[in-house]
Parts: sequence; structure tokens; C-alpha cells
Amino acid sequence: MLSDDLIRQGQHVMTVCNACRYCEGYCAVFPAMENRLAFSKGDLTYLANLCHNCGECLYACPYAPPHEFAIDVPRTLAEIRLGSYEEYCWPGPLSGAFRRHQLLTALALALAAVGLLFASTLLAGRERLATAHPGGDFYRVMPHEVMVAVFGGVSAFVLAALVTGVVRFWREAGERTAVPMPRLALTRALGDAVTLKYLHANGVDCTSAEEVRSPWRRWFHHLTFYGFMLCFASTSVAALYHVGFGWRAPYPYFSLPVVLGTAGGLGLLAGPAGLFFLRRTRDQAVLDPAQRGLDEAFIILLLLTSLTGLVLLVLRDRAAMPALLIVHLGFVLALFLTLPYGKFVHGLYRTAALVKYASETFPSRSHEEHEGSRSSRTNTQT
Repeated sequence: MLSDDLIRQGQHVMTVCNACRYCEGYCAVFPAMENRLAFSKGDLTYLANLCHNCGECLYACPYAPPHEFAIDVPRTLAEIRLGSYEEYCWPGPLSGAFRRHQLLTALALALAAVGLLFASTLLAGRERLATAHPGGDFYRVMPHEVMVAVFGGVSAFVLAALVTGVVRFWREAGERTAVPMPRLALTRALGDAVTLKYLHANGVDCTSAEEVRSPWRRWFHHLTFYGFMLCFASTSVAALYHVGFGWRAPYPYFSLPVVLGTAGGLGLLAGPAGLFFLRRTRDQAVLDPAQRGLDEAFIILLLLTSLTGLVLLVLRDRAAMPALLIVHLGFVLALFLTLPYGKFVHGLYRTAALVKYASETFPSRSHEEHEGSRSSRTNTQT
């Protein structure tokens, strides 16, 4: 969790940065920091999740190690981010997963899910796995109702856990859920999120080491995010076809669900593979060693889920289809189960932090808060 020592370290770092302000033009963290004279735990978790870990401030800082002040903004905010994931996790006892979530545990969970699905399918009838199904009819292997029950139940739990975490973060950051957000501020925040505006603080490229910049980290993030969204869109369209129009899968290769899923799967191959490579080659000074397993577990689960899905699509008319379907669904199930307790949450908290930043810097709201603060001080003095 967020220990007192980590909070004090974060307050020390932000206080020094607030006095120096050499990096104020780099990203949203520094203007947001300058709006504060003191830093509560909620302020620190907000600033930490607003940080995109570009690393520019570390290389520019005159007080960075080996200076005796040892100011390391990226590492400090990364540690606070991890603490915020644990702090806002629901249910609370599962918060330990953020520290123990390693690549091997993710693969073990996926293999356990595959084994469970294989066993339940065999109990339903050995012929489901032993017989080739012409046209790639997945529902002859696992009925549609069973898929909906299993993945619908898991999705409901995951959604509840994610929403609870974001609401806790939002309230800790000093925001109220009942207060309406200016539409233009919300639009700007979402635009900043989907374009990764602050992933690169200086120019169009991202830093991988001091004075070494390239666009790849940004592009691999885009491929991963939009690949995930295309896969989600594919599943949504397929559900609409099945429930709304009674069109039963499998769908032709050039149908909308298959085209969306194929494009998303390719994005989820290239994006995670690139991010995995970059994380191994990037300057370790801007990374938190405690989050290596957390990052790599999420990346590899995304990659294997997309890989098994694409192989299943290509071989859906072959005798291996039933086994491939079970393997793919096992990886999907493991991915879903780890979403609230893995690196996926950083995208939600970061987006919420961008929304808060946009609302703070939105002219009308900033003026209203300033007037309200001045009125409060006047009443107090009176």
C-alpha cells in the first residue's frame, strides 16, 4: 500500500520540483503540481497517475542522482502509482496481486483456465473435442449459453472491481461524482488520452535513454490500445448479430465481426510484442523494478490471447479447432480475471487523472473555484 515513508518521499520530491520548476513545460504533471502548495496523499496519487513516464524530467533535472538531493520524479511517481493500484483495489484482500503478479503466475492461471475448460467440455461429451465441426461452429464445442454464463459472470465481476477502483481514486483526488464535468473539458481529456499526448514530453518522439528518442513506444501503445478496442468492437458486433438479428456464428471471413477481430488481433500481436522488447531495452533508471512482472504479465497475456485467436480463425475448419477454441478461451478467461489486478488499471486511472487535469485547467471551472475560495476566505476573515 501507500506507506508513510513513500508519501513523505513523494511530498519531498514534489516540493523540490515546485521550487525549481525547470521542467514545467514538459507535461501536465508540472502545471498540476504548481497549482498546489502542499501535497496530500490524494494529490500524489493524482500526479502519479497523470505521469506518462516519458523520463524527460529525470534527464533534465539538476538534482537527479548522483546529486545529494537524489530527485527522481519518474521512479518516485511509478512507486506511488503501484501503491495507488493497491490502495483502491476491490476487493481489498486481492490487492496483493499487484506485487505477486508475475509472468509465470499469469501463464499458470491461463493454463489452469485451459485445463478447467477442457475438463468441463469432456464431461459434457467427449465427441465435442474429438469431432471436426464443418464451418468452424464453435457452439458445437461450447454452447452459446455456457459462453455467455461464464464470460458474462466474469465480466460483471471485473466491471464492478474496475468501477469501484476508479471511484475510489476519483474521491481520493478530491473530486465528487455528483458534480457535472464541463463537456469541453471532458472532450479535451479524452482526446489527450486516446492520442497519448503526454507520452512524449519533448517533440513527437519518446525517450528510451538520455538523448535517445524514437516514436516506437507511442506507436506500440497505439497498436495495443486500438487493437484491444477493435477486438471489443468485434465481440459487440457479433453479439448484436446473434441476439438482435438471429445470425449465428461462424461468420464469413469478410464479415464485419471477423474483419474487426482480425485487425484487432494483428494490433494486439505487434503492439505487445514491441512493448515487451522496448521494456527490456529502455533505460532502467526511469522504470520501477517492482512493476516488471506486472507489466510483462499483462503484455504476454494480451499477445498470447491475440495469437491463439488468430490461429483459431485460420484453422477453424480443421480437426484441431475444438482444442484450439478451448486454449483460446482459457487465455481470454485468464486475461479477464487479471484485468482489475494487473497493468490494465493504469489506463483507467490515467484517463481519470487527465479528466481531473482538464477540469482544473478549464477556464470557467477554474474561475468559479477561485471565486469560491476567495469568498470563503472573506467570510472566514469576517
